[in-house]
Order: sequence, then C-alpha cells, then structure tokens
Amino acid sequence: MGLRNTLIVMALLLSGAASLKSHAFFNETGELPCHFPNTQNLSLDELVIFWQDQNKLVLYELFKGQEKPNNVHPKYIGRTSFDQDSWTLRLHNVQIKDTGSYQCFIHHRRSQGLVSIHQMSSDLIVLANFSQPEIRLIANQTEVYINLTCSSTQGYPEPQKMYVRLNTKNSTSNYDAVLKKSQNNITELYNVSISVSFPIPPETNVTIFCVLQLEPTEIILSPPYNIEIIKVEGKESEQTEKRVELQKPGRSDEVQCDVNISKTTSDNKSATDF
Repeated sequence: MGLRNTLIVMALLLSGAASLKSHAFFNETGELPCHFPNTQNLSLDELVIFWQDQNKLVLYELFKGQEKPNNVHPKYIGRTSFDQDSWTLRLHNVQIKDTGSYQCFIHHRRSQGLVSIHQMSSDLIVLANFSQPEIRLIANQTEVYINLTCSSTQGYPEPQKMYVRLNTKNSTSNYDAVLKKSQNNITELYNVSISVSFPIPPETNVTIFCVLQLEPTEIILSPPYNIEIIKVEGKESEQTEKRVELQKPGRSDEVQCDVNISKTTSDNKSATDF
C-alpha cells in the first residue's frame, strides 16, 4: 500500500468512519480489531482502552494497564481477552445474538485529562454450519411415485432454499419444494426440511441428492441415495414389471425400500409437495 493510501486509511480510522467486518462461528471465538498504530510508542499505563457494543454496553476496559471488570456488562464478564500485540479483543463463546456492531476507544492520559486519540468500528457476523442434509424415505410409496423428506439442522443464517436433485447417466433434474423451518428460541439456530414426491424415472440407475443452498454459489450435498430399477418380464401379462430398489448412502448392499410397479412411469418432471 502506498503512502497516500496508508494516510487515508489512518484518517478513516481516527475519524471512526471505518468499519471492518469479521466472521465467527457459533460457540467459538470472534475477533474485534482496534488497529491502533501507536506511532508514539505509548505504554498501556498511559492509556484507557475499552470496547462497547451497539447498545453502549461495555465488553472490556483496560485502565492504566489494569482490567476493570466492574465496568463490564454482566453478559460479557469472563468472555473476553485482550491481545496487546494486535490490539484486538477476542469474544469467546460467541452466540447468534452477538451479531452486531462494536467500537473500540483509546484515550491518552495527559496533564489536562483524557484525550481521545483513536476509535474504530467493526461488525461481527456470527454463523453456524448446518448439518449435512439427510434423506429419509416415507413408507407410503405409490406405484409410480417416490416420497421422501430432506432435513438439515442447527444452522444460521436461514438458507435460501432446499431441493432434491436426480442424476442419471444422461440428465439432471431438480425438484423444488416449500422450505419448512423452525428456529430455536434460545440459540436462534434453524432446523429446515422439505417433503417431496417425484415420479420414478425410466432410467435404470438413478442417484438422489438433497441440496441445501446457503448462498447463490454455496451448497451442501447429502450423501447419495442410489436407485436401481430392475425390469422383470411378466409371465401372465404383456406388461413389464419394474422393481425399484433404493439403497442407503454408502451401503450398496442394504436395501432401504422395495416398490413393485406395473405401470409405465410418467415423464413429468415436476415435483409435488405433500
């Protein structure tokens, strides 16, 4: 970075106009930077340093090199630690409700009193990883349709959508459904699921995935479910019977459900919510 850009950044920091974004995961540690340049090599004994949240509640205070827990709001007691080398406050055991804006302030103790010499804002964004989606088959399989649910738990923020993807040798089909969600009143984490019914495809080998879309370019896939369609010639009828075997993810030798059908499967690619 050139000298001119460095001066601009420092000016923004001193004015309090700059706000950095940092991410932290649920129940882990978030960082609230202060980025104090300390060009005068001031010692902590000469400074008063504190952080506050968007509601003006104090997270941490350092007065003349000594921590002042009596000035800290109860919700933050025992949850912070100060890294002097990087001028960063670490917030431990981060919760979803900790998402928000924070400010650090640094004052210099002079003969005329405290003088503000630095302040900085930062935005903390708290995330929680959703579990890998899980596919469950519903027992009431019909002659031409397969019914299943997909679910994922304990994530944040709310995902964009969830859908089922069918892969065959020559094509890929997606089946959308209404996203059902519930949010825990305490942790604020989401559980999500969909219920889908789709026609048994005519192809012999099909793989089913449940797809959880978090962002436009970020998805989580379930383990694959494999469908094997076995054709059996009828002895007393001209119709061809198909047996569909759905196998558990990672267990090609274990049959989850058998469906015997004697009707030609539909070419309709639309899914039905139920």
